Amino acid sequence: MTELSEQEQLRRQSLQDLRKLGIDPYPAGRYDVTAFAKDIKERYTEGSKAFEQVSLAGRIMSRRIMGSASFAELQDSSGRIQLYLNRDELCPGEDKTFYNTVFKKLLDIGDFVGVKGYVFTTKTGEISLHVKELEVLSKSLRPLPVVKRDEEGNIHDGFTDPEQRYRQRYVDLTVNPEVKRTFIIRSRLINTMRRFFDSRGWLEVETPILQAVHGGAAARPFKTYHNTLDMPLYLRIANELYLKRLIVGGIDGVYEIGKMFRNEGMDRTHNPEFTSMEIYVAYKDYLWMMEMVEELLESLATELLGGTKVKSGDREIDFKGPYERLTMYESIRKYTGIDVSGMDEATLLNTCRELGVPADATMGRGKLIDELFSEKVEDHLVQPTYIIDYPLEMTPLAKKHRQDEGLVERFELFINGKEIANAYTELNDPIDQRRRFEEQLELGKRGDEEAMALDEDFLRALEYGMPPTSGLGIGIDRLVMLLTGQSTIQEVLFFPQMRPEKKEKALSSEELESAGVPAEWAPVILKMGFKNLKELKAANPNKFFNDLGGMRKKMKLDLKMPAPEDVQNWLS
Repeated sequence: MTELSEQEQLRRQSLQDLRKLGIDPYPAGRYDVTAFAKDIKERYTEGSKAFEQVSLAGRIMSRRIMGSASFAELQDSSGRIQLYLNRDELCPGEDKTFYNTVFKKLLDIGDFVGVKGYVFTTKTGEISLHVKELEVLSKSLRPLPVVKRDEEGNIHDGFTDPEQRYRQRYVDLTVNPEVKRTFIIRSRLINTMRRFFDSRGWLEVETPILQAVHGGAAARPFKTYHNTLDMPLYLRIANELYLKRLIVGGIDGVYEIGKMFRNEGMDRTHNPEFTSMEIYVAYKDYLWMMEMVEELLESLATELLGGTKVKSGDREIDFKGPYERLTMYESIRKYTGIDVSGMDEATLLNTCRELGVPADATMGRGKLIDELFSEKVEDHLVQPTYIIDYPLEMTPLAKKHRQDEGLVERFELFINGKEIANAYTELNDPIDQRRRFEEQLELGKRGDEEAMALDEDFLRALEYGMPPTSGLGIGIDRLVMLLTGQSTIQEVLFFPQMRPEKKEKALSSEELESAGVPAEWAPVILKMGFKNLKELKAANPNKFFNDLGGMRKKMKLDLKMPAPEDVQNWLS
């Protein structure tokens, strides 16, 4: 265990003191909550009898102790509300220990408490809870970051470092309550999507996450091993081939919302595990699917946000259909001026190199076109746009185009420069499907780690006959990013994948002295709990100066206070 800061040591001492007073800091019994902060603040009116006896629970987020009366701020799952506490009402008898010692000295910011009382309005007009009873529910042993908001709502000393926020989402949600809105919208989006599909009679199903053959997409899988079966298994990169097996089995509409896993790069729109929705509907094609997607996204935006227009940075995205449609070749020609439709593999490779597009000899024709499109076209597709009719080589699982030779019936939906949805008229010819899989095997031999494997059982299923079908996949994480105006996927995942946390060497007196801190003040700063120089230099100078004086007094040090400008230099 790392060395405890002074605050952590004091909190552990408070924990022991509570126990000595016969107070369990972590009681096992339930605490009945009858109201929430947001509900009270929205519904309470002066003289109302609706909240004469209420019970709330949450964290103490601030305190103002004023002798025999105090104010505090309680944060529950819905928001914050002010508490008013009076010593003689909280302790009606002779013994005032609970107020004078427990509340004033042994409770800290971040502790969970339960409070009972009645709602009233203060002289300043703030709706508050007059506390008649208080119960300790959980003692917090680590201090929360102190996030301050001024009267204009500006945040000071915020918990804003992305790496800290993602690693400690529990702290992020506590001190940055606006973060919760993103995840509430995410949950509501998935539930709304389910209702949309269920109302049309399509069945939600579950398919294997551990698969003997990774298929359904072009991606590099995670590999594991099953000891009892004595065989390698893969975390699924897609659930497509299993869902199609269910279409073969006679279920005309199936969908699944779940995790996929791809052993690939990480950036602001990619995480190794992500959430996808895939749906397959029999007797439909990709043209029908485009209309369904427009209806789905319009309804999602309207229900979740109250309209079809969404702000994303300085752009406004409109989800109202119909959406623009461009063929893959048309889109490349529109944004590069080059017609690649008749190019062979060698010509495409040279064209990519001339345009500065990353390409090498292991790539087939489809991969080269995909790289060219990604580099030169995607960023231009801001408003919802369907890219349709892909080259045959790019899509091993889609049906050949009914009119245009060398193309397949596929679309991808792009919004704000990113792919949101991918759909086909599904290939149901088992002989053609086998040939396409075999072509993928050849690409794998050339070094393409994302080439698809050949799935014999899926081919056997197709040989029993699959009706005409359209399939669709939607990236839930990216859709949530759009609807909440987030620019990185990490903001819409509670716990994004992170590199192992570096165990930093504890801050030392020598480091502080090398940074300009006088030797006599170094032990004081170490006691204040700073973990490293970066954290020290990020401190608010005024607060740091005041805390330094407080520590000097607490430690009873015979040291002259440094000048404010000297302290400023320590932090610069």
